[in-house]
Parts: sequence; structure tokens; C-alpha cells
Amino acid sequence: MTPKERLQSSSPAPVASPADARERLIVALDFPSSHEALDLVDRLDGACRWFKVGLELYLTAGNSIVGTLKDRGFSVFLDLKLHDIPNTVASAVRSVAGLGAGLLTVHASGGPVMLKAACESAAAVEHGPTLLGVTVLTSMDGDQLHCVGVTGTPASQVLRLARMARASGIQGLVCSPEEVGELRQALGTQAILVTPGIRPAGSSAGDQKRIATPAAAIEAGASYLVVGRPITQAADPAIAARSILDEIVQASQHGS
Repeated sequence: MTPKERLQSSSPAPVASPADARERLIVALDFPSSHEALDLVDRLDGACRWFKVGLELYLTAGNSIVGTLKDRGFSVFLDLKLHDIPNTVASAVRSVAGLGAGLLTVHASGGPVMLKAACESAAAVEHGPTLLGVTVLTSMDGDQLHCVGVTGTPASQVLRLARMARASGIQGLVCSPEEVGELRQALGTQAILVTPGIRPAGSSAGDQKRIATPAAAIEAGASYLVVGRPITQAADPAIAARSILDEIVQASQHGS
């Protein structure tokens, strides 16, 4: 199954081996330069198929980093978290849709008109990216939400935004491990659920508030796991990544 076919499948594919698990792990290239990012890619020695290019790296390396990763045979999650008026977001999606990224993020809090405009732009490009709606950032907890005027819990806000995004045509959601189980139950097998905030047992939480282990997130129904510092700051990133792959396999077998 190709990455695009996997994205379009109705449910997360079974994980029977580390090779299958590689399709479920997305390593976050949160670096200030393409040199540092590609050095990490080399050090991983093929331990994953997906890489996330976020705002920090994209602003310094631009479209070229996406092209370089694609040329090396990797799949790209372009995590730009687009959020603006509908026309601007539609134009931004159109600008990057042809790069070959498999996934592209927009903020679900931009509202249904913005999300529908983004979907129309992505659909108009052959082999355009699958759009993911960012619900509530994993750095946000209840106190942080209250500060910006959201009186509900993070879980209730995630579910509200997720349902609105799906109704607007968005194929997948970004949510923390704490909400992925409820979203899988509420949205069914069709939704692609991408889960950051993954921390292997014993790892530091850093600035993340809502976290879980790889096994817990997979068992709860996550389609893809996004992992950054536990891999990128490890003494041996390849060993750290393969340890997470083993945990994904074990969790999938436990849940089957």
C-alpha cells in the first residue's frame, strides 16, 4: 500500500512488523536549518518513512526541503497550521499543494468557511495533500484555553472542532493522545488521526501538556504518531526510533 493509499484507507492499517510501523511514525524535523534536518535524516538510517516539516524549518529552507525529502523517497507532513481569512488560506494551500507533501495542516479554529476554501484548493491540484485540521495544540491545557476565552475542557473543544472540520470536508485531525480515543469512537474509522505529544516511558514531557506513550496512542486509535525530541535529541536517533517502532508493533498486536 502506498502512502497515498494508506491516507485514503478507511482505517489504520494493521501493524505486523517494524516495516509496517515505519508507515505510522512521523519524525518531526524541528531544526533551524536544512543541514541539521538532513543530518538527522541520515542518522536515522531508514528507520521511518515520514518526516514533519514545521514552521521553523520551512521558513528557513522553504519548498526545497520538501523537494529534497521527496527526492530521497520519503513522505512529507507539511505542518504549517494555516490560519487566516478564507481567501488567503485557499491561496496558501494552492501555493504549496503541488510540492508533493502528503499531509498539510490548517487550524480548525479558522471556521467552516476557511476550511471549505482550503479543501477546494487542495482538491483542485492533482495529487494534492490530505488536509488535517489542528484542534487544540498539545501545549494547551484547561487554564491556557480559559485565558483565550474557551470555557470548556480541552477534550470538549477538540471534539467540537473535529466534528466541525469533518463536516467542512477535512479528512483528518491533529489531536493529543488524551483525545484520540474519544475522536476515534465519535468519528469512526474514516478519520485520519495524527497524534503529537508522544513520549516514551521515562521521557521528559518538555512543553507538552497532554501526552502519552506510543503504545497508549496506538491502542487508542491513532493513525500516525508524531515524535520529535525523544528521537531527534537522543544519543542515537536510529536506536530511539526503532524502539518506538517496536512499541507500535507490540501495541498493535496487543489490540488485535
